Amino acid sequence: MPQEVIALSSDMLIGAVAANKVAGFRFVTMSCVELDGNRVDILYHFDKDLALKHMRLTAFKDSVVASISAVYFAAFLVENEIRDLFGIRFKGLVLDYARTLYLDEDVKVTPFCRYTVERSDPQEPVGRPGAAG
Repeated sequence: MPQEVIALSSDMLIGAVAANKVAGFRFVTMSCVELDGNRVDILYHFDKDLALKHMRLTAFKDSVVASISAVYFAAFLVENEIRDLFGIRFKGLVLDYARTLYLDEDVKVTPFCRYTVERSDPQEPVGRPGAAG
């Protein structure tokens, strides 16, 4: 399946997303990953005729990112989710849950930030204890 990845700056985001819509791309979803204590990568995923296109926006955690929900309405849901889980603020959300998308009491801060996995023994195999192979 062919794929394309495009790095974007924040001022290019809305224009590039709107160009995708005009070209017939379907919005699939967004994902977010913490890069370090100050930055995240927000990945925008699109599809057209089984060809995937991904756009990557590196943003500072304390910045405000433009919402693409005015272009692709369905994006409001995952943008609210990213706000709840990573603390990233979006400007222009068509439907803003104001960090209440998840009404679970366990989600009080940004649970997907500063997550690391460490091995106590560098020689220890990766996997479940006692798992073969």
